[in-house]
Amino acid sequence: MTETSKILLPLLITLAAPFLIMILGRNQNAREAVSFIAAGLTSLVVLSFAPAVLSGQILHYRLFTLVPGATPDAPPGVTISFAVDGLGFLFAFIAPFLWVFATSYNVGYMRSLKEHAQTRYYTCFAVAIFGAVGVAMAANVFTLYLFYEIISVFTYPLVFHHQDEEGYLGGRKYLVYLMGTSKLFLLPAMVLTYCLAGTLEFPLGSWTSGIFTPEVTAAHPNLVRLTYVLFICGLAKAALMPFHNWLPSAMVAPTPVSALLHAVAVVKAGVFSVSRVILSGFGQNTMETLGLSVPTAYVAAFTIVAASFIALTKDDIKARLAYSTVSQLSYVVIGVALVTPMAVQGGLMHIGHHAFSKITLFFGAGAIYVASHLKSIAKMNGLGRRMPWTFGAFGVASLSMIGMPPVCGFVSKWYLVNGVLDMSHPQFILFAALLLSTALNAGYFVPIFYRAFFLKPEPDAGIENFKEAPLSMVVPLVFTSVVSVLLGLFPWLFLNFIKAFGNF
Repeated sequence: MTETSKILLPLLITLAAPFLIMILGRNQNAREAVSFIAAGLTSLVVLSFAPAVLSGQILHYRLFTLVPGATPDAPPGVTISFAVDGLGFLFAFIAPFLWVFATSYNVGYMRSLKEHAQTRYYTCFAVAIFGAVGVAMAANVFTLYLFYEIISVFTYPLVFHHQDEEGYLGGRKYLVYLMGTSKLFLLPAMVLTYCLAGTLEFPLGSWTSGIFTPEVTAAHPNLVRLTYVLFICGLAKAALMPFHNWLPSAMVAPTPVSALLHAVAVVKAGVFSVSRVILSGFGQNTMETLGLSVPTAYVAAFTIVAASFIALTKDDIKARLAYSTVSQLSYVVIGVALVTPMAVQGGLMHIGHHAFSKITLFFGAGAIYVASHLKSIAKMNGLGRRMPWTFGAFGVASLSMIGMPPVCGFVSKWYLVNGVLDMSHPQFILFAALLLSTALNAGYFVPIFYRAFFLKPEPDAGIENFKEAPLSMVVPLVFTSVVSVLLGLFPWLFLNFIKAFGNF
């Protein structure tokens, strides 16, 4: 493990950005330029870690020791520490990189609709990225918990941004679910972990062993099981049922916020944290010894199928995309929970693959709203002929969600299916759920594309008056859709970092 303070740079940049945005709040060009510059610099700094990470190094830096270890030779008790391994690099790069395109999209969306409180909006957006980078680089449970809560607190004003009754109701549910579960479940899980293991530090460098040693697991199997259940319930950002309802309710937020929630920071922080806790907190050995893998995968499989059926019933495009996210996140959970090499690789790849595809879909939904003020899918007949770039990119991202080659969603789902079949006792219910979900995904995405390009508009729909949204919105969504295809053609771009993390 290489000690280096340079891994603090991404955190310092993303921490400085919101303060500069507030200072420059009256100058909208300068305020938005700060977001662009901070996003670009953070992405480049994280990218500079790539050679070391790919060579197998783990970059580490301990900022504070809050509670020392019991003895000088014991692991540290409670610290604020940061580390970058293959898994952390993946999320630490994706969040600020997508922030670049989200900022461009924000400019077109917020200015076109003349939204209020834009300085607050950009400030909270920047803090959310700071929280996401902190979660990605957390070297222990305490640091992860701290930044996980930062994301929850500072995305709350984004959810109630419109400050109407619907916004406050959605924001209240958002905060109750996320803060409630973290206090009721995640905080006790952290305390139990410290009491049982004497440390909160993730043993980075291996996904087979975790914080809990074989001796602790053998002596207190039920307490370790309880700790695991508390962790999974406490990480509600992963949207496993029944802790998912905050996510559809948060769709009252502006569409760029929905993109932040679904693709950039919030839910990705959830599934990343679940991945880190399962692979680095418990590890393959503990998961298999205590029989935790298959039950977790079954909960995730139920979430995938149930959320997909609900998505079929939604006519509001953002609501349909919200339930699609609930479903898609559980692919990640299934992959890491099964702790077979192929499944883990597929699950972790899906963090990145889903990010680029889902942000394209929400960017598309926002562009449709800005150009036509339409939210109802039933009213979008023929709209693709007026907005071919938007609906073309939307179609490409939909193929990724369905799992069609050559788009990236196919690759991660291929690994997941093979991971299920690679188990010593293959779980054919999981296999069936993955196949069924593909058909259900097609069932709720294909009609959108079909309506837009192949059905004639209603005579009084006024489709002929619509045109593409501003370029600052269309260019980002086309770019992210192209990246979705490139990641399908060159999956090693993410896979190499995952292999460096797991020594697969």
